[in-house]
Amino acid sequence: HWALAVGPEVASHSRPEGLRQGVLEVSVDSSVWCQQLQMLRPKLLEALREALGEEAPEDLRFRVGYNPSA
Repeated sequence: HWALAVGPEVASHSRPEGLRQGVLEVSVDSSVWCQQLQMLRPKLLEALREALGEEAPEDLRFRVGYNPSA
């Protein structure tokens, strides 16, 4: 659901890692994308709510560590 909710560009730079107490932890491939996604956080949460309804996370946490070529 991640790629459908956030779009292909965001999905190509990030990957959801896990859900803890309503917070979706997302790995991002660079600090630049980490900062960009932090600014987009409200829009991303809204898109996830539209896609998942009550199953959507309450918040997002981003961290650098995703390697798309691995």
